[in-house]
Amino acid sequence: QVQLVESGGGLVQPGGSLKLSCSASGFTFRLSSMYWVRQAPAKGLEWVSSIHIGGYKSYADFVKGRFTISRDNDKNAVYLEMNDLKPEDTAVYYCARDRNGDSRGGGTLVTVSS
Repeated sequence: QVQLVESGGGLVQPGGSLKLSCSASGFTFRLSSMYWVRQAPAKGLEWVSSIHIGGYKSYADFVKGRFTISRDNDKNAVYLEMNDLKPEDTAVYYCARDRNGDSRGGGTLVTVSS
C-alpha cells in the first residue's frame, strides 16, 4: 500500500534552517507529482510546494525564496529545504501525493521559536 514517511522536523530558532525528507513506497514514485503541505496549530491544511515529473517546481508565496523542494527518484524520496524560518512557519509538515493533502503521510513537526 501507499506509504509516505516524513522526517527531519524539530525545534529551530527564527532565521534557522531545516531539511525535511519524505520516503515513499507503494506506488510508481518517478511517475508521480509530489507535494508538501502543512498544518499550523488550530488551522487547516495549506499547500506549500510541488514538484512534478519533469522537475517543474512551484511554491506558495509565503515560502517563495526561502524553501526549496527537490526529489531523488532513485531513492523514492522528496525533500524540502527550509531557510530563514519564521515563527509563522511552525506547523506539522506532510508530504503528499495531491495538492490538497488528502493522501499524505504522518507528518513531522517543525517548531520555530526562540
